[in-house]
Amino acid sequence: MMKRLAIVLALVVPMLTSTMPVMAAQQLTEAQKQQLFLKGAKLWPIYCNHCHNARNPAEYAPYQWNAIMMHMRTQGNLPADDAQAILEFLKRAR
Repeated sequence: MMKRLAIVLALVVPMLTSTMPVMAAQQLTEAQKQQLFLKGAKLWPIYCNHCHNARNPAEYAPYQWNAIMMHMRTQGNLPADDAQAILEFLKRAR
């Protein structure tokens, strides 16, 4: 699993440095970001612990969570709004 994740990161991270992901491109107010953060804090253990141990948000840099969440959203078939909330939580809960 870790080897597969490393391969995905190696392929996706260069793309992230040249273009902004759709989720990050949206202009959100601070209140909206806070709501997403709180929703993500509730969803993170539910979705992530379903298949593996949930990672510590400080384990990766915010830009790395972009790539990881793109991969995990596909693998876990997460709805876009839930994935965006979890991403906001992971990026801010450092």
